[in-house]
Amino acid sequence: MNLERLPNEEKLSLCRKYYLGGFAFLPFLWLVNIVWFFREAFVKPDYTEQLQIKTYVKRSALGLLLWIVVLTTWITIFQHYRAEWGEVGDYLSFTIPLGTP
Repeated sequence: MNLERLPNEEKLSLCRKYYLGGFAFLPFLWLVNIVWFFREAFVKPDYTEQLQIKTYVKRSALGLLLWIVVLTTWITIFQHYRAEWGEVGDYLSFTIPLGTP
């Protein structure tokens, strides 16, 4: 999508949709929002909607960072303690590794 062709109101609307979509456990939308709208928010000359776009981009970055921290923490804990959790760890696993822990 070429953001240059969109009017500023449409840019703001699209940025807001991606920001809100990230709350539906879709943090990839926050990443897309950051990549697509970073230039609009921080590089382009000032325009009316830019302040709101900048807010959505910053909040998307914060949400993405928080999501990465939580996911990384869970993956680390799960991989470290899965064998100790016994049956619960096996139920949480998609595939059960063969052999002894």
